[in-house]
Amino acid sequence: MKSGNMLSNRFWTGIPPWVLIGAVLVLLPIFSFMTIENINRQKENSEKLLKEKAAALVRSFEAGTRTGMAGRWEGFQLQKLLMETAQQPDIVHLIVTDAEGIVMASSDPEQIGSTHGKDMNLEAISESPESMWRILPEHNGKKIFEFYRRFTPTRLPPGFHRSRMKGDSPVPLPPVPSFPTDGQGVSRIIFIGLDMDSIEEARRADAMHTVVMGTILLFIGFAGVMMLFLAQNFRMTRASLSRIKAFSDTLVENMPIGLIALDTSLIITSFNQVADRVLNLSAVDASGKKAAEVLPQMFLELISDPKIETQAVEKEIVCHIADKTRLPLQVSAARLQDDTGNFLGYVLLFKDLREVQALQKALARSQRLASLGSLAAGVAHEIRNPLSSIKGFATYFRERYAHIPEDHEVSSIMIQEVDRLNRVVSQLLAFAKPITVAKQPVPISDVIHKTLKLMERQSHDRHTDIETKIQSDIPLIHMDPDQMSQVLLNLLLNSVESIDGSGKIVISAKCDQDRLILQISDNGSGISESDLSQIFDLYFTTKTSGTGLGLAIVHNIIDAHDGEIKVESLAEKGTSVTIRLPLETVSP
Repeated sequence: MKSGNMLSNRFWTGIPPWVLIGAVLVLLPIFSFMTIENINRQKENSEKLLKEKAAALVRSFEAGTRTGMAGRWEGFQLQKLLMETAQQPDIVHLIVTDAEGIVMASSDPEQIGSTHGKDMNLEAISESPESMWRILPEHNGKKIFEFYRRFTPTRLPPGFHRSRMKGDSPVPLPPVPSFPTDGQGVSRIIFIGLDMDSIEEARRADAMHTVVMGTILLFIGFAGVMMLFLAQNFRMTRASLSRIKAFSDTLVENMPIGLIALDTSLIITSFNQVADRVLNLSAVDASGKKAAEVLPQMFLELISDPKIETQAVEKEIVCHIADKTRLPLQVSAARLQDDTGNFLGYVLLFKDLREVQALQKALARSQRLASLGSLAAGVAHEIRNPLSSIKGFATYFRERYAHIPEDHEVSSIMIQEVDRLNRVVSQLLAFAKPITVAKQPVPISDVIHKTLKLMERQSHDRHTDIETKIQSDIPLIHMDPDQMSQVLLNLLLNSVESIDGSGKIVISAKCDQDRLILQISDNGSGISESDLSQIFDLYFTTKTSGTGLGLAIVHNIIDAHDGEIKVESLAEKGTSVTIRLPLETVSP
């Protein structure tokens, strides 16, 4: 859970600072340049509009010299026209000067005779056909756009007359003379001053709008860049979460111990396969249910332990599951918290101790057998010498009193018992001394068939059928054929003796990956559950005439071959012995 929160925090803080700075450094100049260019373009458009308006006024004045009032123009008539035109709210002044800057006509009569534009090269302006403009400093709180150019009233060609249409015939009109001058060839300059307040206000509004739009676009662009990085970061985070989830799910499902996760309401949220198998519960049925409904009471007691608030609680318990099986478990319980300390639930980890306890018993048994073997070797050595003397005296008395039947019989019994004790001592010595394995490549079928020949008489006497199932493609295997034959012989003898009346024994051999599997199954009387755990112990036997050494020796021989032996049995149903040997194949 903590890793998930760390990934979530990394999603929001995963954008490096240099990316943010880089986005600002790239986008800010672009949008600043676009905003300034837009403002400049608006300024140019405003100036162009003012120039076009002023130029239109100049053309109207020049045209008025021939289309305005009837008759010849006089200076006062131009003055009147200028004054009337200047009544428009956005016109500050209209001035006509000569090349020396003396005002000849003006919208303000008081300026006539004064000078205007002395700071300019009026002579060059009067000779140039180009239109020019300038922005005058604020006057009376107003910023003035002044347009000026040479004033050239229109002249009509000689003899040209205007006509009025009456049907299709033109009616001649008297010619319109040119603007009167004080002398022909005198240059005039016209100045038109326009109020820029409305234009400036509109331009400021446009500039503000442009700045606002530029800022908005800047933030949109910045947000777009951030969204790209966030989307990429989200994709990477989601992929990382998917990988972590797949890894954690695989880990939980395949871990060798049981795992159960509970939320804050003690509802089961996770239940892996080992927990399913050990507790004999279905993960599908258990998920989503309250722990008290499906889990053993001991699990709930472990969660309720006060120590769990500060540390993990671990305990070995014996649990009785649904089928009444006594199940030893090692259980650990702990609280789940996120990186901020918020309580998320509990996790239970538990391990089946049956295998561990079986290994502990096997180790104890091995240690016990080792001690007994050392003791038995010493005892057997001490017994064997007196047995030889006893057998010698018994043989002597049997020969000496051969004519006395009773004494001869007693002597013979003594010899038989000495021989039996000698066999037990020999077996005991064989068990006590380390087993030397002389491995050689042999066909397992040869070992089985050789052992069956030795069993023909016993199986016939007990009316027992022995069936073989040997896989045809089993390769040659490294083993000690004599010792393996002794293993099979001991196991077959036990199977035959367990069958009361007619019965059947099946010997099978097959390969399973890197193991050779030998199995001997019978339908005899079987072994009780209480005796099954002791059958390989030294001197343990259920037979009246048994020594308790046969299966112990079998176990030692299988161990010497690095193999495993397992016995499964049901009373009155039969017994199955499975031997697994390493499949060390060799070339024939």
